[in-house]
Amino acid sequence: MINAKEIYYILLKAYGQPRWWSDDPFVVMLQSVLVQNTTWSSVEKTCAMFVNQLTPEYIEDLSTEELEQIIRPCGFYKAKARTIQALTAWYRKYHFDRQAVHEVPMPRLRKELLSIRGVGAETADVILVYAFYKASFIIDAYTRRFLFRLGYNFSDDTAIKLFFEKELPEDAQFYGWYHWLILEHCISVCKKTPKCDICFLNGDCRQKLPK
Repeated sequence: MINAKEIYYILLKAYGQPRWWSDDPFVVMLQSVLVQNTTWSSVEKTCAMFVNQLTPEYIEDLSTEELEQIIRPCGFYKAKARTIQALTAWYRKYHFDRQAVHEVPMPRLRKELLSIRGVGAETADVILVYAFYKASFIIDAYTRRFLFRLGYNFSDDTAIKLFFEKELPEDAQFYGWYHWLILEHCISVCKKTPKCDICFLNGDCRQKLPK
Protein backbone atom coordinates (compact mmCIF):
# COMPACT_ATOMS: atom_id res chain seq x y z
CA MET A 1 0.00 0.00 0.00
CA ILE A 2 1.12 3.55 -0.63
CA ASN A 3 2.35 5.45 2.43
CA ALA A 4 1.32 8.84 3.85
CA LYS A 5 3.96 10.84 1.96
CA GLU A 6 3.14 9.17 -1.35
CA ILE A 7 -0.57 9.90 -0.89
CA TYR A 8 0.16 13.56 -0.21
CA TYR A 9 2.23 14.11 -3.34
CA ILE A 10 -0.27 12.25 -5.52
CA LEU A 11 -3.07 14.49 -4.22
CA LEU A 12 -0.90 17.59 -4.57
CA LYS A 13 -0.13 16.77 -8.19
CA ALA A 14 -3.84 16.29 -8.91
CA TYR A 15 -5.26 19.33 -7.10
CA GLY A 16 -2.40 21.79 -6.90
CA GLN A 17 -1.65 24.20 -4.06
CA PRO A 18 -4.17 23.60 -1.25
CA ARG A 19 -6.26 26.38 0.23
CA TRP A 20 -6.02 27.53 3.83
CA TRP A 21 -9.11 27.78 6.03
CA SER A 22 -8.83 31.46 7.06
CA ASP A 23 -6.14 33.87 8.18
CA ASP A 24 -8.34 34.98 11.07
CA PRO A 25 -8.06 32.59 14.04
CA PHE A 26 -11.45 33.53 15.45
CA VAL A 27 -13.17 32.89 12.12
CA VAL A 28 -11.62 29.41 12.14
CA MET A 29 -12.89 28.79 15.68
CA LEU A 30 -16.40 29.96 14.94
CA GLN A 31 -16.71 28.14 11.61
CA SER A 32 -15.28 24.90 13.02
CA VAL A 33 -18.23 24.83 15.43
CA LEU A 34 -20.86 25.95 12.94
CA VAL A 35 -19.90 23.32 10.37
CA GLN A 36 -20.64 20.43 12.72
CA ASN A 37 -23.47 18.31 11.25
CA THR A 38 -24.26 20.79 8.50
CA THR A 39 -23.06 21.90 5.07
CA TRP A 40 -20.33 24.41 4.32
CA SER A 41 -22.79 26.48 2.28
CA SER A 42 -24.95 26.91 5.40
CA VAL A 43 -21.89 28.10 7.32
CA GLU A 44 -21.01 30.66 4.65
CA LYS A 45 -24.57 32.00 4.57
CA THR A 46 -24.62 32.27 8.36
CA CYS A 47 -21.25 34.02 8.52
CA ALA A 48 -22.48 36.55 5.96
CA MET A 49 -25.19 37.54 8.45
CA PHE A 50 -22.53 38.85 10.85
CA VAL A 51 -21.94 41.71 8.40
CA ASN A 52 -18.13 41.77 8.70
CA GLN A 53 -18.30 41.65 12.49
CA LEU A 54 -16.83 38.21 13.03
CA THR A 55 -14.78 39.27 16.01
CA PRO A 56 -14.63 37.86 19.53
CA GLU A 57 -15.55 41.26 20.94
CA TYR A 58 -18.72 41.29 18.85
CA ILE A 59 -19.68 37.79 19.98
CA GLU A 60 -19.11 38.81 23.59
CA ASP A 61 -21.57 41.69 23.20
CA LEU A 62 -24.34 39.47 21.82
CA SER A 63 -26.89 37.94 24.14
CA THR A 64 -27.30 34.18 23.95
CA GLU A 65 -30.65 34.66 22.23
CA GLU A 66 -29.18 37.02 19.63
CA LEU A 67 -26.36 34.60 18.83
CA GLU A 68 -28.78 31.68 18.57
CA GLN A 69 -30.91 33.60 16.12
CA ILE A 70 -27.97 34.41 13.86
CA ILE A 71 -26.60 30.87 13.72
CA ARG A 72 -30.00 29.13 13.60
CA PRO A 73 -29.62 28.10 9.88
CA CYS A 74 -26.66 25.87 10.85
CA GLY A 75 -28.80 23.69 13.09
CA PHE A 76 -28.26 22.68 16.72
CA TYR A 77 -28.10 26.42 17.30
CA LYS A 78 -28.55 26.31 21.08
CA ALA A 79 -25.68 23.87 21.61
CA LYS A 80 -23.48 25.66 19.06
CA ALA A 81 -24.15 29.06 20.63
CA ARG A 82 -23.08 27.68 24.00
CA THR A 83 -19.88 26.27 22.49
CA ILE A 84 -19.06 29.48 20.62
CA GLN A 85 -19.50 31.51 23.80
CA ALA A 86 -17.29 29.08 25.73
CA LEU A 87 -14.60 29.22 23.04
CA THR A 88 -14.75 33.01 23.06
CA ALA A 89 -14.31 33.01 26.85
CA TRP A 90 -11.36 30.63 26.45
CA TYR A 91 -9.76 32.93 23.85
CA ARG A 92 -10.38 35.92 26.14
CA LYS A 93 -8.01 34.32 28.69
CA TYR A 94 -5.26 34.86 26.09
CA HIS A 95 -6.44 38.45 25.45
CA PHE A 96 -7.55 37.44 21.93
CA ASP A 97 -3.85 37.23 21.04
CA ARG A 98 -2.95 34.54 18.52
CA GLN A 99 0.74 34.67 19.41
CA ALA A 100 0.00 34.19 23.11
CA VAL A 101 -1.92 31.02 22.27
CA HIS A 102 0.75 29.82 19.84
CA GLU A 103 3.41 29.99 22.55
CA VAL A 104 1.55 27.45 24.71
CA PRO A 105 2.62 23.80 24.17
CA MET A 106 0.28 21.94 21.83
CA PRO A 107 -0.69 19.12 24.27
CA ARG A 108 -1.84 21.68 26.84
CA LEU A 109 -3.82 23.65 24.27
CA ARG A 110 -5.49 20.50 22.97
CA LYS A 111 -6.44 19.48 26.49
CA GLU A 112 -7.92 22.93 27.15
CA LEU A 113 -9.96 22.86 23.94
CA LEU A 114 -11.24 19.34 24.56
CA SER A 115 -12.46 20.43 27.99
CA ILE A 116 -14.95 22.80 26.30
CA ARG A 117 -18.36 21.24 25.82
CA GLY A 118 -19.07 20.82 22.12
CA VAL A 119 -15.41 20.70 21.09
CA GLY A 120 -14.40 17.20 20.08
CA ALA A 121 -11.10 15.93 18.74
CA GLU A 122 -11.76 16.96 15.13
CA THR A 123 -12.84 20.50 16.06
CA ALA A 124 -9.92 20.90 18.47
CA ASP A 125 -7.41 19.82 15.82
CA VAL A 126 -8.93 22.12 13.19
CA ILE A 127 -8.53 25.03 15.60
CA LEU A 128 -4.99 24.01 16.53
CA VAL A 129 -3.83 23.67 12.93
CA TYR A 130 -5.68 26.40 11.06
CA ALA A 131 -6.04 29.04 13.80
CA PHE A 132 -2.84 28.68 15.80
CA TYR A 133 -0.41 26.73 13.57
CA LYS A 134 0.03 23.87 16.05
CA ALA A 135 0.80 20.46 14.55
CA SER A 136 -1.97 17.96 15.36
CA PHE A 137 -3.19 16.00 12.34
CA ILE A 138 -6.94 16.37 11.71
CA ILE A 139 -8.96 13.16 11.49
CA ASP A 140 -12.49 13.42 10.14
CA ALA A 141 -15.06 11.25 8.37
CA TYR A 142 -13.48 11.98 4.98
CA THR A 143 -10.06 10.83 6.14
CA ARG A 144 -11.46 7.62 7.64
CA ARG A 145 -13.38 6.77 4.47
CA PHE A 146 -10.46 7.63 2.20
CA LEU A 147 -7.95 5.47 4.07
CA PHE A 148 -10.37 2.56 4.43
CA ARG A 149 -10.87 2.51 0.67
CA LEU A 150 -7.11 2.51 0.17
CA GLY A 151 -7.00 -0.69 2.22
CA TYR A 152 -6.06 0.61 5.65
CA ASN A 153 -7.92 -0.71 8.67
CA PHE A 154 -7.10 1.29 11.78
CA SER A 155 -8.43 0.47 15.23
CA ASP A 156 -9.28 4.08 16.09
CA ASP A 157 -8.54 7.72 15.30
CA THR A 158 -5.42 7.69 17.47
CA ALA A 159 -3.95 5.03 15.20
CA ILE A 160 -4.82 7.11 12.14
CA LYS A 161 -3.12 10.19 13.64
CA LEU A 162 -0.03 8.11 14.33
CA PHE A 163 -0.02 6.84 10.73
CA PHE A 164 0.30 10.41 9.47
CA GLU A 165 2.36 11.99 12.22
CA LYS A 166 5.09 9.34 12.31
CA GLU A 167 5.80 9.73 8.57
CA LEU A 168 5.29 13.44 8.01
CA PRO A 169 7.22 16.50 9.16
CA GLU A 170 5.79 17.98 12.36
CA ASP A 171 4.49 21.06 10.61
CA ALA A 172 1.03 22.60 11.06
CA GLN A 173 0.98 24.14 7.61
CA PHE A 174 1.80 20.79 6.02
CA TYR A 175 -0.94 19.12 8.09
CA GLY A 176 -3.44 21.79 7.07
CA TRP A 177 -2.59 21.44 3.41
CA TYR A 178 -2.83 17.65 3.60
CA HIS A 179 -6.21 17.80 5.30
CA TRP A 180 -7.51 20.17 2.64
CA LEU A 181 -6.31 17.90 -0.18
CA ILE A 182 -8.11 14.90 1.35
CA LEU A 183 -11.22 17.05 1.73
CA GLU A 184 -10.99 18.15 -1.90
CA HIS A 185 -10.62 14.58 -3.14
CA CYS A 186 -13.46 13.19 -1.03
CA ILE A 187 -15.87 15.94 -2.05
CA SER A 188 -15.12 15.73 -5.76
CA VAL A 189 -14.21 12.06 -6.35
CA CYS A 190 -14.12 9.76 -3.33
CA LYS A 191 -17.72 10.48 -2.33
CA LYS A 192 -20.07 8.20 -0.41
CA THR A 193 -20.85 6.83 -3.85
CA PRO A 194 -17.37 7.20 -5.34
CA LYS A 195 -16.49 8.15 -8.90
CA CYS A 196 -13.98 5.32 -9.25
CA ASP A 197 -13.92 5.55 -13.03
CA ILE A 198 -12.21 8.96 -12.90
CA CYS A 199 -10.06 8.41 -9.80
CA PHE A 200 -6.29 8.70 -10.29
CA LEU A 201 -5.81 6.44 -7.22
CA ASN A 202 -7.74 3.60 -8.80
CA GLY A 203 -4.66 1.42 -9.06
CA ASP A 204 -3.98 1.69 -5.32
CA CYS A 205 -7.58 1.52 -4.08
CA ARG A 206 -8.81 -1.73 -2.51
CA GLN A 207 -12.45 -0.66 -2.53
CA LYS A 208 -12.81 0.53 -6.11
CA LEU A 209 -16.12 -0.17 -7.78
CA PRO A 210 -16.17 -2.17 -11.01
CA LYS A 211 -16.43 -0.11 -14.16
